[in-house]
Amino acid sequence: MSSLLAKTTGGIGCTVLALPILGVLVVAATLGDLADSHPAASPNEHALADIPPPLLALYRRAAPECPGLSWTVLAAIGKVETDHARHPTMISSAGAVGPMQFLPSTFKAYAHPVPPGGENPPTPWDPVDAAYAAARMLCANGARDGKNLRRAIWHYNHSDAYVNQVLKVADTYAAPPPRPAREGAAAKAVAFARARIGTPYVWGGDGPAEGGFDCSGLTQAAYRAAGITIPRVAQAQYDAGPRLPKGTRLAAGDLLFFGANARQITHVSLYVGSGQAIDAPRPGTVVRQGPDRTNSTTFQGATRPAARGRAVR
Repeated sequence: MSSLLAKTTGGIGCTVLALPILGVLVVAATLGDLADSHPAASPNEHALADIPPPLLALYRRAAPECPGLSWTVLAAIGKVETDHARHPTMISSAGAVGPMQFLPSTFKAYAHPVPPGGENPPTPWDPVDAAYAAARMLCANGARDGKNLRRAIWHYNHSDAYVNQVLKVADTYAAPPPRPAREGAAAKAVAFARARIGTPYVWGGDGPAEGGFDCSGLTQAAYRAAGITIPRVAQAQYDAGPRLPKGTRLAAGDLLFFGANARQITHVSLYVGSGQAIDAPRPGTVVRQGPDRTNSTTFQGATRPAARGRAVR
């Protein structure tokens, strides 16, 4: 609401006066590109509560008019401009009108083709016409595939503060992404290893066929059960990574590596959380769970195979 009420030189009303289609050269301020991170995000509870259902459906329907544009950006502009058409007049001091705040002259440049359900002839007062026109204008100014989203929003209102406000609101509407598959893979690897506690250590062992496991045979088998392929021997597993920077907080499923140095890895264990790890230690022992030993002088670092979520060669 503040955007519409405070407009004297900002907003779409001002932007139109500087658009190249009216013969005036636009020299935009230097803005860093910011690709939209959630073009297909689902609306979260806040979005469902704040956006009237017909407008929420409209934003989501209109966004694909610009490939790669998130509906959340259209919704954020609708929020900042008129609080989703709740403003009592939807007329700015600069003469911009309608739910998405277009100057009529600018609207004409982006009004066609008439979108499904829009007024014919199109009008900036119609939510359908306005939402599609907004998507087209954003696309024309850099929003396609998120290549220059900040620039596109800046053309809607020549203000860095406006750009930041729109992006902030857009983020508040996006549901968090589903839990990464890597968490599921790590949990499966840990479950596999726990089920093998008590299995005899067998040098070169990969499982029941050999009567047991050695250290890297156990970790390879655990991740194979999780659908991720890692190399066979401890050194190769360490080299395959992805390695965790020193000081990174360990997560269940991380692999812990030991040896004289990073080029002489001789042992690997599977971290299971709470300072514990599972390993197949040496001949004459069995697969066990115990302290992770990351305070040992032989500890060389950790990797997180599940972070890749795909086969590692």
